[in-house]
Amino acid sequence: MKVAGFTFIRNAETFGYPILEAIQSVLPLCDEFVVAVGNSTDNTLGLIEAICSPKMRVIHTVWNDDLREGGRVLAEETNKALAAISADADWAFYIQGDEVLHEQYLNTVRQAMQDNLSDLSVEGLLFKYLHFYGSFRYVGDSRRWYRREIRVIRNTGIVTSYRDAQGFRKKDNTKLQVKLIDAYIYHYGWVKPIELQRAKFGYFYRFWHSEEAMKRVANEAKQFSYEKHIDSLTEFSGTHPAVMLPRITSTDNSFTFDTSQRRYSLRVHILTFIEKLTSWRIGEYRNYRIKK
Repeated sequence: MKVAGFTFIRNAETFGYPILEAIQSVLPLCDEFVVAVGNSTDNTLGLIEAICSPKMRVIHTVWNDDLREGGRVLAEETNKALAAISADADWAFYIQGDEVLHEQYLNTVRQAMQDNLSDLSVEGLLFKYLHFYGSFRYVGDSRRWYRREIRVIRNTGIVTSYRDAQGFRKKDNTKLQVKLIDAYIYHYGWVKPIELQRAKFGYFYRFWHSEEAMKRVANEAKQFSYEKHIDSLTEFSGTHPAVMLPRITSTDNSFTFDTSQRRYSLRVHILTFIEKLTSWRIGEYRNYRIKK
């Protein structure tokens, strides 16, 4: 079984992406790893090259900053990295620049890839998610956070990144048939100093909004605060991936939140109650088909 990892990144230093931790967390599962490094204005390339692994391969890309349809440029950059992996790889593990796989799940993922290797009806593996917010001490626990997403795909050559690179579909727009596995991706995109978070908003929203809309969004970015933009959080009681510990200890974790708060509308209160009672998330967006 051959496994290829792939990701894309641009201006990782400027916007505080834990890209090194992301890559290092899945590297033990991979025989090769392709990183599409976009045209950056900081030392992103140096960061990637510092990993010094014989598995690593860098391709240089130029982002089309004029793409403003639903974050499509992110899918385009993902596809560049995917196209560069070896054709003989059986599985391709995708990790984004703010996602990390805990080492406790390495064996689970490896076994799932091995168990489903010969079953060609399984086109990918579906992971559960933990979304950290404001601080490494809090996890988002409301309906606003997606619960699952595809991060391992079979390397068939007919799978492509979908919309803003959150998931994957076949080139004919068919959803992938996937196996849900008992492994979590730790998403850290909402944990960084407030200045970096505001800067990220001000820059990346351009890939979703027109120039005119950006004038309004830019002002919203300047006013962003963790406290005002969250409805519900819970205390995280587990352990973080080992590769994240240096970053965690050097990051300001002063943000606090009263976890007894539930800033829900009546509709969301009802839907949340039903979900807790039945585990059914009514109206959940699913960009996949789960194979039993």
